[in-house]
Amino acid sequence: MVPGPTPARASAARVAKWLMDKARPDDAVALLAAWATNGPNDAEGQELLAEALRIDPSANLAKLAFERMEGVASEQGPLDEAIARWSAEELKKLEREMVRPSFLRAQVGFNNNVKYKAQTFHIQTEDSGLDKPHIITHLFADGGRVIKSHKRSYAEHVKRDDVAPFVRQLMKGQQLEMALSLREGRFDEIIEGRAMGGMELLDYPPKVDVQKLATQKKSRVLADGETEGPATPDPAAASSSGPSMESQRVYFKLSVVRSMGGGPAVYQPKGTEAIIGSAGGIVLPNEPFCHPREAAIRYRNGRLWLHDFEAGNGVFLRIRGAVELGPGDEFIVGDQLLRIERNPVPKDGPDPGPTYFYSSPKWVSSFRVVQIFIGGGLGACVLARGTTLQIGSAYGDFVFPSDPLVSEQHCLIEEQAGTILLTDLGSRTGVFVRIKGEQELIAQDELLVGRTRLLVELGG
Repeated sequence: MVPGPTPARASAARVAKWLMDKARPDDAVALLAAWATNGPNDAEGQELLAEALRIDPSANLAKLAFERMEGVASEQGPLDEAIARWSAEELKKLEREMVRPSFLRAQVGFNNNVKYKAQTFHIQTEDSGLDKPHIITHLFADGGRVIKSHKRSYAEHVKRDDVAPFVRQLMKGQQLEMALSLREGRFDEIIEGRAMGGMELLDYPPKVDVQKLATQKKSRVLADGETEGPATPDPAAASSSGPSMESQRVYFKLSVVRSMGGGPAVYQPKGTEAIIGSAGGIVLPNEPFCHPREAAIRYRNGRLWLHDFEAGNGVFLRIRGAVELGPGDEFIVGDQLLRIERNPVPKDGPDPGPTYFYSSPKWVSSFRVVQIFIGGGLGACVLARGTTLQIGSAYGDFVFPSDPLVSEQHCLIEEQAGTILLTDLGSRTGVFVRIKGEQELIAQDELLVGRTRLLVELGG
């Protein structure tokens, strides 16, 4: 009969996971190493050590724990200190904190690194709790120097029924605000030592200039990123038995910026709706990646909308700023179709025997980007280094040296406060994101269908 897990070691595994959720990987490793050696050298202890190595393969405490379990003589002082700190009493204390009702104390904050001008900065956002209701965000450089701090009070909101999600959203917004301000160069003078940083008290909501797109099915997003309810009928779109002024009017036109198969230089469909594809008015001849009914462009109530039919390869919209994306979203860089995915849960672990666990060294990664070939086959896959991944033809983590449409430093993908942001780094040819719902279009928007680029213009 195989013995079940010991209560203390099971508690150690739970608390370590909780510490990781609180962005405390060093404490999680120390706890796991301590309890891997606090008991018999069995499969349960080896699994705790394996988890410590998954978090940080180079951790000294994990190495010391392995040596103690193997009976290798070495200086074990740091491990003894960890064992003393992470006692059974400390585990019970932390387990009580884990099950404490939500938001009686401070909420778990955000900790992210940001790469900017060949340097790595750290952004940390913390909540002080209902008794001291304010949010503080620090921007660190040089391994600890505070560049800038933002502080907001939410004292007037502590009586809200939804105070927990409200504060969570406030923390997320303030974290993103600091990251975007850094990338826009607002702290350059402070970083270079020509100006003072310090704490800034803010009395307005976080200013987060992030473009939102209709990347999910059945979503409907305005050009400014706000969502809108279902479309309402437009009198101009009402059907009639004969030709009408509306059916003969040109509400928009599409100028062809790039085409691999020829065709007209400008499409000026009449009426309030036009189909992109051979079954409609925007034919795109000899475009092999365009479905006969790829999407529709509709004029409703003075607005122009792109509606995806979900049947073909999709229509992609060029981004104008940082865009919020999620797992499964697709985008195009040059002639490369890419998709953002979650990293799979590690399945490595110690074999029965018992044997000791060690795997290839790996870094912490928030997401991965996968290349998609013609026909849907998967190509290269690159994991983010921590929370960032850069794409280019010469520099970055995902490099396409043979694609002439990819700039040297083309775009950046980063995870901040649980949100994945895609930013164009001033590339020549832009970054295009697939639209899967209904997206409002404005003048000078650019669409990409297959390899055909179209410029949106309003009016005839």
